[in-house]
This record gives sequence, C-alpha cells and structure tokens, in this order.
Amino acid sequence: METELLIMSVVVFGSLFLTLAAGIWVGFSLFIVGFIGMTFFSSLPAGNNMASSVWAIIEKWEYVALPLFILMGEILYRSGISERLFKALVPWLYRLPGGLLLMNIVSCTLFAAVSGSSAATTATVGRITLAEFDKLGYDRSLSMGSLAGAGTLGFLIPPSLIMIVYAILAEVSIGKMFMAGVLPGLLLSGVYSVYIIFRGIQNPDIAPRTQDTYSWRDRILGLKDLAPTLALILMVLGSIYGGYATPTEAAALGVFGALVFAVLNRHMTWKIFFQCLKGAVKTNAMIMIIVVGAGFLSRAMGFLGIPAAITQAITGMELSPYMLMLLLGLVYIVLGCLLDGFSIVVMTLPIALPMVTAAGFDPIWFGIYLILMVEVSQITPPVGFNLFVIQGLTGEPIMKIARHALPFFFLMLLTTTILTLFPKIALILPELMAAK
Repeated sequence: METELLIMSVVVFGSLFLTLAAGIWVGFSLFIVGFIGMTFFSSLPAGNNMASSVWAIIEKWEYVALPLFILMGEILYRSGISERLFKALVPWLYRLPGGLLLMNIVSCTLFAAVSGSSAATTATVGRITLAEFDKLGYDRSLSMGSLAGAGTLGFLIPPSLIMIVYAILAEVSIGKMFMAGVLPGLLLSGVYSVYIIFRGIQNPDIAPRTQDTYSWRDRILGLKDLAPTLALILMVLGSIYGGYATPTEAAALGVFGALVFAVLNRHMTWKIFFQCLKGAVKTNAMIMIIVVGAGFLSRAMGFLGIPAAITQAITGMELSPYMLMLLLGLVYIVLGCLLDGFSIVVMTLPIALPMVTAAGFDPIWFGIYLILMVEVSQITPPVGFNLFVIQGLTGEPIMKIARHALPFFFLMLLTTTILTLFPKIALILPELMAAK
C-alpha cells in the first residue's frame, strides 16, 4: 500500500512539474495532473468528477466579490490616484530620514486598502514614484526594493483578493479574514518604514534633500487629495466591519465609489471604462481557472489519499507547533520560486490546513500566515510577479531587481516570525468583531 501511494505521489507531482516546466498555463496544468491521477489510479470517472468539482466551486455566491474588487482596482489604476497620493504625502514625508522613499510604503499601504491586488498596487504607485525618485537622485536600489516589498501589501491589507479565495476554501468568514489582515498589514508597513528610516539615518545620501519647503498650511490643504482614497476605504471596509454590507455588497459599493472618483478626477471615458472591464475579465478568468483547476486536483488527490498520507507522515514526526510552522514556511518559500500566490494557496490548503488546526493554530491566523508567505513569493525569482511589474516600469533585469528586494524578503520573514510568536496581532480584531 505504501509503495502504491509513493508511486501515485511521484506520478502526480512529477506530472505537475513537467507540465509547468513545459510552459502550460498553471490552471490547465492542474486540470491535466488531476485527470491523470484519477484516470490511472482510481476507478472513478475523471470527467464527471472534473465537471462536478468545477460546478461546486463556481456556484458559490461569495466568489462574486472577486470580479467586483478586481474591477474596482482596475478603475483606480486608471483614475490618477497615484498622482494625488504623491501630492498629498510629499509635504509630510520629505524631511524624514529616508525622505520620499517612505512614499512607496505609505502609498502602497493606502492603495492596498482599496485595490486588493499586489500587482495593481505595485504598478499604480511605481508608475509615478520611480520616475520621481530618479529625477531627485534617490538610491535606485532602495527605491525599487522598497516598491517591490511594499507592493505585496496589496495581498495582506483588506480588501484582498487572495483573502477572499482563502476564506471561501477554508470555510471561514471573509469579514473576519479582512479584519485579521489589518494589524499585520500595518505591522509589515511599519517594519518597512523603520528599515528605510534607519537606512536614511545611516546614509543620508540615499535620499538627497530637496530645496522645496512646505508649511503646515500646505500639509493640511494637501490632505484633500487623500480624501477620495480614505472615503473609499471607509465605504468598503467600514460597511463590512459595521455590519451594513456583505463583502460582495461592499465590493459593489467600491466599484461605484471608484467610478465616481474617476469621473470627478476627469480620468474616465468610455474607452477607459471598457479597458477596465476587459482587464477585470482577464484577471478574474486567470484567477478562477487556477482556483477550479486546483479544486479538481485537490479532489483527485483526496480520492487517492495523498493529502491524508502526507499529513499522517508529518504528524508522525511529532514536531512541535513552531517546528511545524518553520517546516511549512520553508516549503512555501520553495513553492514561491515556482508558482504564483493563488496557485500556492489553493493547492496546499487541503494538506496544510488540517495539520495546522490539529497543531492548535486558528484557521484565520493561518490564513494571514499563509498570505505573508505568498507575499514572499511575489519578490522571489524566477516567477515573482512584482519583479515583472517593476521590470516593466524600469527595464532592469529581473535578477537585479530581486537583489534590490532581498532586504524586504528578510523583513517579511521577520514579520511572519513576530506574527507566529504573537498570534493575537491577527486575531484580536476578529475576536472583537465576534464579540459585538
């Protein structure tokens, strides 16, 4: 029996590696591998199970929030929000150690709270900050590295697309997942900021001082450019946390608010609107192909008994809870070099979640831990998506950008360690929400 299980595991994981290496799209690779597993190692009809697996996933109402949040991010990406954030924040940040390099962190934190996407956050903020930093003579390695790291906040700070997928698959509340991401997101943003301030104190040349001066009147008046972003955050997250709207309804509110903002900012035409719709359809289709493909592969592996065998083998090692999380963290770092974040979540969850909950960890906390590890995958070559976004903005080689992002890779691991040692950071807001 053990020999048969070993052969099945080798065939399944070997087929997955080969299909991905052959350049087949991730979602289709997952379908192919699941079909191979069920055809050769099970008497169950692979085609019927594929159809029922796909339907069981796409009929869930919660997934409607996904294209809506994607559309909101697409509208904001084309709405001139990055220019307004820059104007509002410059008077507050230009005199601090590290200067406007902190702009990447603060802007990404704010935009993440309305976009839900790591790539959109990186592209939107980087489109204006990188050019401005080059003009001011800022340290190029730190400007690109900080953008790569801060852009990942789009996954951690709600409303996060990957949080929605995790919550549905793990059968936990989307609202509680959103609440759980707030403090860890601010913690990671704070860790990044402290690092940049430290580097600015250590070497002021990384951020040359400008000749511009700003009064307190300039600072206060500049806050009007933050108002649309803050209003959207309040509209989307406030409606969920206040119990006035479900995540899906809040996503619809967000789309409406983003459209109003874009029209008032004179950045919306019918042509741009159709570009937004087209971009949202493409992104949602990409995500859902991965989700349904991984769902079918997970069902196939479940019938073959592979997840149960892996769980039993790791449980038999009698690892302490913290050693288990360290082992999982190493696995996720390796997977992050090969797969995108959505694939990592949907493929590993059926195996990892039972082990983690059996070790006494909360599934909502594990969702935040997993998203932090997925964030790491955004800046690890060869498939780190944020690296490709920055390459598109700068033309720099991928490996060079990855080297610039390396300090922020370690800062993410530091934040993950803090979250593991102090899980209340993620759980205190969901617990307060449940107690209301």
